[in-house]
Amino acid sequence: MSTAAPPRTRDISYRGFRLPGEQGSGATQGLRPDARGLLISEPAGVRPGPAGDEQRYEWGAWTSPPVPTGFAVGEVVPSWTAETPDGCWIEVELRGWHEDTPATGWYLLGRWAADDRTVPRSSVPGQRDGAARVDTDTLVVGEATVSGWQLRVTLLRPAGGGPGPVLRTVGAVATGRPEADPPVADAARAPGPATDGHSSAAGGPGGVPAATGADRPGDARGVVLDVPRYSQRLHGAYPHWGGGGDSWCSPTCTSMVLAFWNAAPPAQRYAWVDPPGPRPVVVHAARHCYDHAYGGAGNWSFNTAYAGLHGVDAFVTRLRSLVEAEAFIAAGIPLVVSAAFRTGEVPGLEYDTRGHLIVLVGFTADGDPVLNDPYAPDDEAVRRTVNRERFELVWQRGSGGMAYVIRPPEVPLPPAPGQANW
Repeated sequence: MSTAAPPRTRDISYRGFRLPGEQGSGATQGLRPDARGLLISEPAGVRPGPAGDEQRYEWGAWTSPPVPTGFAVGEVVPSWTAETPDGCWIEVELRGWHEDTPATGWYLLGRWAADDRTVPRSSVPGQRDGAARVDTDTLVVGEATVSGWQLRVTLLRPAGGGPGPVLRTVGAVATGRPEADPPVADAARAPGPATDGHSSAAGGPGGVPAATGADRPGDARGVVLDVPRYSQRLHGAYPHWGGGGDSWCSPTCTSMVLAFWNAAPPAQRYAWVDPPGPRPVVVHAARHCYDHAYGGAGNWSFNTAYAGLHGVDAFVTRLRSLVEAEAFIAAGIPLVVSAAFRTGEVPGLEYDTRGHLIVLVGFTADGDPVLNDPYAPDDEAVRRTVNRERFELVWQRGSGGMAYVIRPPEVPLPPAPGQANW
């Protein structure tokens, strides 16, 4: 392996809230604590649904405290875990803060439900002003000066009472403004071959350090986790859920990690898949991660929310380098990561993609990443080993080091760095 220059620091911070324990840190309307999280008690009000029909919904909301980051923020990505019985859903909003005052208005980052029978889960396109804009699952800061963020989650159920949503966790990862800020997000997000992931505005030449620590393999050398291997390409065309297997990298990766933790949904949950095909649990995941506005199953926040339905903790963050990723592997936690590359950039990954999700399952004794790449002709070919420096570059350049962290609550996270990004 060649020697890289010492890594430069990137500003990344994550803050999550576990409920109901941290309910008191924010403001509550119409919700009460329960052992499972927060749920509607005496509703704060009644409102129409997103379709504008005659159905009325009771709501309650929890608003986080403002979360300072200590740096100029370029992007914020929220994530959450919740339960939504039939007919119920949640809405997740974000706004930027600076010093002691809001720096932007509220932006709706998603209408989310575990199922799609009542409210099609979706991001909300068309939100753009001078201060910021919404890019599917990401709040991208524009002209505003933002050094913190605030979240608001609204829980909704059909009027008249009955079971309602439960909010368990919510948080967000903020990243600093890149030194140069080319507008790469819109071009990079469109699914290409083998993709239903996406790049973000943090990606691209201006959003990534020139060196990311590829010369410093760490504690996970020689550790390879026994994550099952699932090929996304075994699945045919499903035009109503993003086109089918060739674009299902994200739900396939999420399904692999759930299976690793013995947290996959039971067979009766996906008995609706007919014909069942080679692995109906992946079809089930694709349907339940699908973003009806984006038109794909690669919404980062929706994938971790789907994982959270199965008894695990799950959130989206960004990592500065493979050195940080090694800490998770050493702790026994595989990561789902997003990269963008062209044929020839990473030997062993011989295809073009503008955003592709892969499971990082370990490292060789020399520190090279060991991957479960779902874009393989069969399950056996999913396992691949790639050059450390080249893979780190396309991961950091393509998504700013995005990662899904999925693990049972009893499995501890590794110690976080001083500027905590998990």
